[in-house]
Amino acid sequence: MAADAAAFLARWHRILADRDFDLMKELLADDVTIGAPPHWQRLSGVDLAHHLLCTILQTIEGFTYHREWVSGAEIALEFKGKVRDLDLQGMDIITLDDDGRVLRLDVMIRPLNAVMTLQEVVSERMLAFLAEQKA
Repeated sequence: MAADAAAFLARWHRILADRDFDLMKELLADDVTIGAPPHWQRLSGVDLAHHLLCTILQTIEGFTYHREWVSGAEIALEFKGKVRDLDLQGMDIITLDDDGRVLRLDVMIRPLNAVMTLQEVVSERMLAFLAEQKA
């Protein structure tokens, strides 16, 4: 495993275990992009990506990683959890920049009913955040 990936994963897992979402922002590149279901369009910028990640992690109950794969600056992390009463499974696919921060993050989740339920909960919080940013 690349040293940057190992150092990143140690911090990432510690931040999630401690639920220290403020520290998570330090792991995101300024020009980070995130792709999350059910939307195809990527979101960009550290503040927006950070808010979306925190919202998703606070919404998914029992969020835990089960497996990981690393290839250079590319990391894939399998996770499981629940949204409302629905089990879900997903993958975080992360690309690190030269400084070992998240440059690109793609989140894939299944099954469809869990994705739609997660989207219902998260979209309301994201719309409020976006409105606040415009004000």
